[in-house]
Amino acid sequence: MTLPELLQLSGSYWSTCTLHAGVKLDVFTPLADRPLTVSQLARLIAADERGLDMLLNALTAMDLLSKEEGTFRATPFSAEYLSTTSDTYMGHIIMHHHHLVEGWSRLDEAVKNGAPVRRRSSHEASAAERESFLLGMFNLASLLAPKVAAQIELNGRRRMLDLAGGPGTYAIHFCKRNPDLTAVIFDLPTTRPFAEQTVDRFGLSGRIAFSAGDITTDDIGTGYDVVWVSHLLHSEGPAACAAIVAKAAAALNDGGLLLIQEFILDDTRAAPLHPALFSLNMLVGTPAGKSYAQGELQEMMKAAGLRDTRRLEIDLPNGAGIMAGTR
Repeated sequence: MTLPELLQLSGSYWSTCTLHAGVKLDVFTPLADRPLTVSQLARLIAADERGLDMLLNALTAMDLLSKEEGTFRATPFSAEYLSTTSDTYMGHIIMHHHHLVEGWSRLDEAVKNGAPVRRRSSHEASAAERESFLLGMFNLASLLAPKVAAQIELNGRRRMLDLAGGPGTYAIHFCKRNPDLTAVIFDLPTTRPFAEQTVDRFGLSGRIAFSAGDITTDDIGTGYDVVWVSHLLHSEGPAACAAIVAKAAAALNDGGLLLIQEFILDDTRAAPLHPALFSLNMLVGTPAGKSYAQGELQEMMKAAGLRDTRRLEIDLPNGAGIMAGTR
């Protein structure tokens, strides 16, 4: 790393906060529809003209808007991903990232005290934060779930449990890919409205049900051919993770398949970058969560009585991977 690169890294939050402000104020939706002057947009979103002019110019410098003859317009990219009228809107995950910023600014406190400095997005957040979290997870999973479902063979398997499945994105795409498959989404009661609306939107209410509960304390049922556990374990400490893996394995029929998706560290725990940073995100926001190394996950699965434990050869972004094991 060079000194200019170090200083750019230190100040990179300026760009992040500029993007977050643009999404929070929803400047992209009206600008995806038509070009507007600063005054016109300021009236639409009830913003100060001086501040909005600075924001729009900065977003233009970031290639998220275009400017011509005193008017601003969304670029094709920002119209696709940052306008609320787009089917591929990514604003929910961006707002989830925005809600994390305050906690990350206190990372030094979390490191010093070994304790979280913000509320858990999944359990304790406000209604607005929880909506951004759940719909943000839907944003991300919608990009990956079709690819994942296409590369995992589930022929002959009839019943899936999507454990802590949130809006049910993976259950939806596994069911779309496998016409004989039915699924149950297990998650907290507050997740039910988001999950049922999402499932209904895909026309799968007859094949995908919702079961409310807390994975750490409640029964999750039995008789499943597949249990899918996506980005759950990182929110818990090692003992709780081992208990979740054991409970998931016990829910399987003989010959059933457990699939665990996580941001996976290598066994040095110092790479890849995203899982290493994500571990800090869990420090800031959970009492005991962290990213796990591949060897740690494999040992949990073996301890739960699973055989043929392995990492699937599926290329996923940000250091994510999928572990598999058979009961």
